Amino acid sequence: MAEKQNIDLDAAPASAKDLRMQLLQRQMEEMEKERQFKAVQEKKLTDFADVFLEEHVTQEEVAVVRRLVANAVRDGKFEAMVYSFPSSLCTDSGRAINSADRDWPQTLQGKAKEFYERYQKFGKPQGFKLKAMIVNFPGGMPGDVGFFLNWAPDDS
Repeated sequence: MAEKQNIDLDAAPASAKDLRMQLLQRQMEEMEKERQFKAVQEKKLTDFADVFLEEHVTQEEVAVVRRLVANAVRDGKFEAMVYSFPSSLCTDSGRAINSADRDWPQTLQGKAKEFYERYQKFGKPQGFKLKAMIVNFPGGMPGDVGFFLNWAPDDS
């Protein structure tokens, strides 16, 4: 049941101009919230990129990869996504990975390059396979790259 409101029937309603101003004010507040959200996201990406490009793979990150593989094995799987990063951190923004160019490893930088080198040194000799692929396409453009480690038997 609607609540009764005391309305002065002799008072003029808000003007059309006032209503437009209220709508405009609400739209401006929403735009400001969106701008602030984007600024926070850009700061997070910048901070991530700084660490990604300047620092080395840590023991904790290697432990996470091993845990992801162990969890996948426990779940009966032969593959796990073990690392991801924005494609914008590749020298070609992920184009070689997206088109399955065999030279995609040359586009890696920072920790992704180091993870790939660790795979070459430790994983590949142990029979693991590594593939990289774009895992999402925000706005139709390559988003994040995923590294997938695979230990399935070779098809004979």
